[in-house]
Amino acid sequence: MDFPLAGRTALVTGVSRPKGIGFAVARRLAAAGANVVVHHFAPHDADQPWGGADVEAVRAGIRSTLVDGAQTADFSADLADAAAPAALIESAAAVTGRLDILVCNHARSGSDGSILEATPEMLDGHWDVNARATFLLTRHFADRFVWSGAEDATGRVVWFTSGQLHGPMRPEFAYVASKGAIAGATQTAAAELLSRGILLNTVNPGPTNTGYLDAETTDRPEMLDELRAAMPLGRFGAPDDVARLISFLVGPEGRWIVGEVVSSDGGFRLGG
Repeated sequence: MDFPLAGRTALVTGVSRPKGIGFAVARRLAAAGANVVVHHFAPHDADQPWGGADVEAVRAGIRSTLVDGAQTADFSADLADAAAPAALIESAAAVTGRLDILVCNHARSGSDGSILEATPEMLDGHWDVNARATFLLTRHFADRFVWSGAEDATGRVVWFTSGQLHGPMRPEFAYVASKGAIAGATQTAAAELLSRGILLNTVNPGPTNTGYLDAETTDRPEMLDELRAAMPLGRFGAPDDVARLISFLVGPEGRWIVGEVVSSDGGFRLGG
């Protein structure tokens, strides 16, 4: 079999639940031959209505997908801590002695509201995790990455934004502001990383059901019918839908794509 990521090491952040996007991404990269290091922070998930972390199930799921000879490891870190991104990059790189791929899937969710309810704590909490940690992880990844100059050896970074570029997302102002910063910074960061041989792109996964769109665990029951009606293909996205895109972007087929904000939303942004 062809394993296009054989010998490469990836760090995927925000991987704590088998229903999550991060888990789907980690398994896709493992199946492609990569060494896969994942980050999780169980206390965040414990506060969510769609379920807490199941890190052991995550470990087992990744191990079952690894190709022979590939390695995996996982680390817990609170990315609200300004020192955590540097420490996480160091820990991830130490697993195999290299780090080639960074997927910043982590996000703070909840404890939000409209701009009319915004507080310094609310705004800082989302900024610190969603934007600042993403930028610092990328900076420290770039500091460690050494490009050989070969086209097939470029580093890859994937950031995550959300659908705020295509319409309002009420009442999630702090989340929207932090994720909007990621989309807005994409081209500048990508241009600055090119000289290091690193290709950066940002993904908008659209409405992807990681549990928050299940009727019994959603935190937005009044919006479910409206959201479902706006999906042209008749369903919400599945975590593996966006994982397929990310596997493409960090693999050989994505070698000429850089500085893009790519939507993987089944046409949701087109207005149904």
